[in-house]
Amino acid sequence: MSLENFTGGRYPLTPHCFDELVTNAGTVRPPAGAIARFIDKHGAPELFKRQQQLNQTISDMGVCFTLYSEGANIDRAWPLDVIPRTIPSSEWQRTSAGLKQRLTALNLFIDDLYNQQKILKDGIVPADLVLHSKNFLAPCQGVSPRYGVWANICGTDLVRDEHGTFLVLEDNLRVPSGVSYMLENRTVMKRVFPELFADSTIVPVDDYPAQLWQMLASLSPRGDGTPPCIVVLTPGIYNSAYFEHSFLAQQMGVELAENHDFFVEDDLVWLKTLRGKRQVDVIYRRVDDIFIDPLAFRADSVLGIPGLINVWRKGKVAIANAPGSGVADDKVIYAFVPKIIEYYLSEQPLIQNVETYLCQDPLEQSYVLANLDKLVVKPANESGGYGIMIGPRATPLEREQMAAAIKANPRNFIAQPTLNLSTAPTLCDTGLEPRHLDLRPFILQGAELYCSTGGLSRVALTRGSLVVNSSQGGGSKDTWIINDEG
Repeated sequence: MSLENFTGGRYPLTPHCFDELVTNAGTVRPPAGAIARFIDKHGAPELFKRQQQLNQTISDMGVCFTLYSEGANIDRAWPLDVIPRTIPSSEWQRTSAGLKQRLTALNLFIDDLYNQQKILKDGIVPADLVLHSKNFLAPCQGVSPRYGVWANICGTDLVRDEHGTFLVLEDNLRVPSGVSYMLENRTVMKRVFPELFADSTIVPVDDYPAQLWQMLASLSPRGDGTPPCIVVLTPGIYNSAYFEHSFLAQQMGVELAENHDFFVEDDLVWLKTLRGKRQVDVIYRRVDDIFIDPLAFRADSVLGIPGLINVWRKGKVAIANAPGSGVADDKVIYAFVPKIIEYYLSEQPLIQNVETYLCQDPLEQSYVLANLDKLVVKPANESGGYGIMIGPRATPLEREQMAAAIKANPRNFIAQPTLNLSTAPTLCDTGLEPRHLDLRPFILQGAELYCSTGGLSRVALTRGSLVVNSSQGGGSKDTWIINDEG
């Protein structure tokens, strides 16, 4: 099918970018065939109508996120574009294998860091990068969680380069979020586009909550066949991801609780219930490491459970993700992940990193400072797209300020080339236009490994923007893995 049929010939491909649905020749990629047939049959007016239905469905379902603005918490309806992103299942199987490989190696790395530190002694990763990292938590030393797995839930951000090759942009190993929106996007799209699901073989995504529960249950320290007590620990209703916390607890059929619902007694963690106290086996924490126990980390934390870390160290409660897992969730450590995979697995990475320059290295810092107008500079430990400078779009003053920040604290910055992120047709006021996007799949590791079917596709809704974060005006797309294997 040609581009003429797909968009009336008006879809402007972005030069030097891979488009997820349309080839450079203007033809529709095979996985997007059902979408193209729908547009060819109904035209743009029907797309706008379906977008309105989609927005109303999201509002009716209460799918929202919290935006922090000028000191206030503002609940916003979740932004979902009517045009899905499509990926052939044969390609996704290869990608999934690479994501599992990566998380396996990262967990071996974290377990090594808090115990024997072989990789540091062998000089594969410089010891000072790890031991001086604010994410290396001394109270975690000497602990090895069940299966040696620290990061049980990982959200890995993928991008495509101009050739269509998936690259890892970053690993989110502390408290990765977004999976609830992946699931809700699919629920909404099935309601609004039932005929498209009848016209395509779209691989389901709805097994994730069951897989998450099974992984968490496998961490239970009891081991006596007793059904585990699993609890989602939330900071509360004012947290930006509270919708997700409550959604996942409901989908798994487990308790959602705040810190004041717990207490530690007799070296065990207990949950207060209407029927009395109940022993907790597994805590799926959605609270940052340093706030989860005021006796072990920040004494001023009002979100933590006093004494929790001591119980965890004794192996009497499991915490997912384990405290201290953020030591590998560092954009400086990210640069060493290919070597980490080779070191622990004796394998070549199945998915490559984006080329990365470490500002701590004097030669690489000199290159970065001389090319700030061409590079993307990121702080090592920020999230949500904050603190990033996109060189080609920055003002001279912004580049000057970034240069000063790098010189003052080189360990805190990395730089990468400005990528031509892939695009996908997105419904805008004037019709379909290309918008840049990334993809966050979710990988689970406990007794077994699991990778979500696709993930959360985040899209920059502003023309030409590379910022996909919802907190900064980004939106999302449903991600369809299309069976192409007959």
